[in-house]
Amino acid sequence: MHPSPRLELLTLRDLIRYGVSRLNAAQVALGHGSDNAWDEAVYLVLHALHLPLDTLDPFLDARVLGEERDRVLDLIDRRVTERVPAAYLTNEAWLRGHRFYVDERVIVPRSPIAELLDEGLSPWVQDPLAVENVLDMCTGSGCLAILSALAFPYAHVDAVDVSPDALDVARRNVDDYGLADRLDLHASNLFDSLPACQYDVIVCNPPYVNSGSMNALPQEYRHEPELALAGGGDGMDLVRRILEAAPRFLSQEGVLVLEIGHERDFFEAAFPQLSPVWLDTEAASDQLLLLTREQLTL
Repeated sequence: MHPSPRLELLTLRDLIRYGVSRLNAAQVALGHGSDNAWDEAVYLVLHALHLPLDTLDPFLDARVLGEERDRVLDLIDRRVTERVPAAYLTNEAWLRGHRFYVDERVIVPRSPIAELLDEGLSPWVQDPLAVENVLDMCTGSGCLAILSALAFPYAHVDAVDVSPDALDVARRNVDDYGLADRLDLHASNLFDSLPACQYDVIVCNPPYVNSGSMNALPQEYRHEPELALAGGGDGMDLVRRILEAAPRFLSQEGVLVLEIGHERDFFEAAFPQLSPVWLDTEAASDQLLLLTREQLTL
């Protein structure tokens, strides 16, 4: 009897190479934290072995124990056979260097709005220290609300979601960051149950995937809550409600930063009267827009 070929995988380098091959052969869909098979395989191997995610080179040729190898290969097997995003397998997602707990009650954090928060939404917010109130609409895991609290250190942050399950995940993340005194979670259907407030900044990553794209989603994305993705026929069902109500909740100089993914054509067809600022990041083009209170009330 021949020994299992798996026993020939002796080092991290072996396991990573094997992982890349498995992921490529299976043509898994990426986009939940990694955009290529190498990064995905490295992440799964380092996570399974409890090694620092930013320190690979010193360990590449280190031998692994049999139980360690099994742990890595089990993760890779599940990623390939179940088509589960890596973040759900590890119960963590990283966004701009920050770790968040996730499970299948929330979408995997990946919003490019996070990159804009690195710079406190400069230049559209002139002084991050002067921001008093921030709203994260459709908060999911709470990641953008938490990053907003870090970007605007003197602000109070409200985070809203209609899903009790999502708010449970968000509560865990808020507690992990020690922000419960500055960040309140609200169960609300968009603005419906939100206390009156004038926000200097509203950030929002709503469900915006149009029905045609929903029907064509790869299997990995079907592990995410449909409630957090589906935006109706043209993807704009919730966006219409958000833009209609937002002016009542924005301060005089307030701004709304909205993510719409690949739906710019649908957005422009639905709101021909609006002329937003389109915000590009390293990760995204034509997926984010900014509107002022004044623009929304014209």
